[in-house]
Amino acid sequence: MNLHRADLELVLAIRDQGSLSAAAGALELAAPAVTKRLAALEARLGHRLFQRSTRRVTVTPEGEAVCAHAAQLIEGFRALEADLQERQVEPAGQLRLAATLGFGRRWLGPALAQFQARHPRIEVHLHLTEQLPDLAAQGFDGAVWLWAAHGNGSAQWVSRRLARNQRVLVAAPAYLKARGEPRTVAALAQHDCIVVRENQRSSGPPSGVWHLQHERDGSATHVRVQGPLSANSGELARDWCLGGHGILLRSLWDVAPLLASGELVRVLPGWAMNDADVHWLAPWQPRTPRRIRLLVDHLAESFRQAPWLPARPARHKR
Repeated sequence: MNLHRADLELVLAIRDQGSLSAAAGALELAAPAVTKRLAALEARLGHRLFQRSTRRVTVTPEGEAVCAHAAQLIEGFRALEADLQERQVEPAGQLRLAATLGFGRRWLGPALAQFQARHPRIEVHLHLTEQLPDLAAQGFDGAVWLWAAHGNGSAQWVSRRLARNQRVLVAAPAYLKARGEPRTVAALAQHDCIVVRENQRSSGPPSGVWHLQHERDGSATHVRVQGPLSANSGELARDWCLGGHGILLRSLWDVAPLLASGELVRVLPGWAMNDADVHWLAPWQPRTPRRIRLLVDHLAESFRQAPWLPARPARHKR
């Protein structure tokens, strides 16, 4: 059997309006035409979709099933039409975004500049902060953050991982020469450790407790660390670490170039904290505007190869 969009709109109008005459008015058709088209549709389907009386119509179980599918199909038609219409014009409008200070300045900022140059009719407004805003309440389209949505209401968020990332233990060669290198996770408690208190969540563990996972066998452990220096600025903590003042747990996106240059070295290289993947977070909405979809795809491509990691040398064919 062949069902057309007009058939789907007909049954939905009759159900929503409650009578054939009201449905005719909503569809801008003559009442006899609605009656005739409904009878023809029911004959093709082999089921009565509505019970008629002199005052109103009532949906039958078969009619309910048809209406449920019809609503989904009509919404699909509308989404397709809107998408095709958007593709006919250059995407435009504003994007209000939030991101953490360090990652936002070093990696997200350049990626957004490239995106805006590619789509000159889109305005990008970036807010750098260390506390994730209430995105929906404060009018943000989304955020680039270093973990997925947590806590109450996370089911109402859209989350997409843009890049894998981890936090690793690092120290300056001068510190390790003076204090020695810890051989076990437990030994970290006897060292000066620089604690970063940015992004501290009230529901999370204390920032002086490092939860580490072994990269090879997946075993997990934790250690309470301490030291004379702590800060709510990751960049300041990194500078202290470079100055030889202690061991730091820091994201690879921040310290990978320093590891490659030898200014920092990894401590306990088999252990890491795997809680810092780069995510796109956004309030859920029935239909995501095209400018947001384009942005997220651009960011996923920009960060897919983790550009903060040193490029792997090309293999030469023998």
